[in-house]
Amino acid sequence: MNNRSNLILFLSRSTSIWSRNIRVWSKLAGPSLMGNFGESLLYLLVLGYGLGKFVGKVEGLPYEAFLAAGVICTSAVNSASFEGMYSAYTRMEVQQTWLGMLATPIGVAEVVLGEILWGATKSLISVCAILVVATALGLVENAWAVFILPIVFITGLCFSALALLVTSRAKSYDFFLYYTTLFITPMILLSGVFFPIDTLPDVVQWLAKALPLYHAICLVRPLMTGGDLSFILLHLFVLLAFATIAGVWATERIKKRLIK
Repeated sequence: MNNRSNLILFLSRSTSIWSRNIRVWSKLAGPSLMGNFGESLLYLLVLGYGLGKFVGKVEGLPYEAFLAAGVICTSAVNSASFEGMYSAYTRMEVQQTWLGMLATPIGVAEVVLGEILWGATKSLISVCAILVVATALGLVENAWAVFILPIVFITGLCFSALALLVTSRAKSYDFFLYYTTLFITPMILLSGVFFPIDTLPDVVQWLAKALPLYHAICLVRPLMTGGDLSFILLHLFVLLAFATIAGVWATERIKKRLIK
């Protein structure tokens, strides 16, 4: 087969993994959405309107509007990370679903891409619900906010790939605590979710700008609030670069782990 046919076959097999995960998730959609959506909504309502009464405006925005963009991006991160770690580890190690897939013509690369696409889709589902609530609360400035959805999907690709890279090294569920405690939590605190990063020391600001969540927020916040977008290609490049490098690396590590 030529390269085009190989690419079509590769994508077809990957999307079959993606659709399989959707069918499984649909049976547990209610509790799953509650877990991913509930915490983010509480942040938006309790911190946004509670703390917002004391904070006032941040960067010319009501605090609840400033926070909403960060909460949306954080929800995308958490949804994709959960799928790429706990759910993927269960399929890989506990249920050995991936080994069953590899007994067919499907390869490791197709499995990994299918899982990354599913993690990004899960981010999109979670964020859609939050975006509806934010719109109802008057935190969305105009229709340009619809472009948040492709940004969220790309963000999901990034963090799903990073999570799968962590999963490729995991020996148990406890291993994921290192990633969430040492990477996800500091990143959320430093990337401009709750406050502008220009209040931080210069060294910390540079560190924050090297993290993918900062770049997602830089795209989402202007789209929500009607602000000016800048450095769009740079922000997209960083997110896609993280997704590509982590995805390729995860594929190699999972291949070594499963194919002995």
